[in-house]
Parts: sequence; structure tokens; C-alpha cells
Amino acid sequence: MENYHGYTDSALLALIADDDELAFAEVYRRYKGVLFLHARRILGNDEEAKDVLQELFTALWTRRKSIDLKTSLPAYLYAAVRNRVFDVIAHRKVEEKYIASLATFIEKGEYVTDQQLLEQELSELIEKEIAALPPKMREVFELSRKEDLSYKEIADQLHISDKTVKKQVNNALHILREKLDMVFTSIACFLFL
Repeated sequence: MENYHGYTDSALLALIADDDELAFAEVYRRYKGVLFLHARRILGNDEEAKDVLQELFTALWTRRKSIDLKTSLPAYLYAAVRNRVFDVIAHRKVEEKYIASLATFIEKGEYVTDQQLLEQELSELIEKEIAALPPKMREVFELSRKEDLSYKEIADQLHISDKTVKKQVNNALHILREKLDMVFTSIACFLFL
């Protein structure tokens, strides 16, 4: 078995290009330690640093026939580690944004959705209770609350007195308040059981 310890990096790369696995093992032995420390120093994580090195050396072996270095082997390897470290950091940021977005959705999204659903159900319930009011009372109430007419305007439109309008609106509010209080009491009892 040949010892590649004394070979130059250029000689090792030429042998690797000819599929020499022992020359590849020598390059790995020479640079894995310093490259790992470099990656770990930036990433602060042993497993991610190991992954970076594995990807780097896998790519080096896969592209062994087409590697044409313009710099020294250590400079090439350091640049490759740096690029992969940047990829890991970018991936972390994407993950962190996704996790933050997911957390926001879980915290606020479901709450907002539940709250919107509750508001819609409440609105439908109020409309149902308004529809159940006696016809004249409902007409007065809707003119007051939905069309935002004054008591005088309603009285003029329906040819009744202001006092009758006021009494009809107050009666409608009293009926709605009683019915909705029962609903809110039921919801509260359900929520706090």
C-alpha cells in the first residue's frame, strides 16, 4: 500500500481525478480537522459542521474529474466550506421564519379564525332574534339601528309619535338583551366547565 503523506496537493488531485481512493483519503485526512473546526466555529454546532464536511468531500469525489483549481487546494476547500456554511445559515433563517410564522398562525391564526367564527355566529343569532321581534317593533328597530334614522325621522316615516318609536326601540333592546344574555350565559358555562 502506497503512502501519500509526502505528496503535494496537486499530485493528490491528479491521482484523485484518476479515481485513486487512497489519494482522496489522504486529502480527507489532511484537511478534515481544520475544515471541521472552521465550520463548527461559524455554525456553533458539531452535527451541522460534520454535515458540511460530508457534503464537501462527497462533492469533491463526485466532481473529481472536472475540478480545475485556480487557487490552492486549501483555499478551494475553505471557500467550499464557507459557501456550504452560508447555505446552512440561510436554511436556518428560512426554518426560523417558517417556525415563527407557524407559531404566529397557531397563536393568532386559530384564535382569529375562532373569533371570526364566533362573531359571525353571534351576528347571525342577533339577526335571527331581530327577525323574531313583532313586525312593527322590528320595523322601528331596523330603521333605528340599521338605517341609522333618528326617532323623529322614524316617527315621520311611519306616522307615529316619537314616544312610540322610543318605546318600541327600548322594548326591542330589552328583548334582545334578555335573549342574548341567556346565550352568553350558556357559552360562559360551556367554556368554563
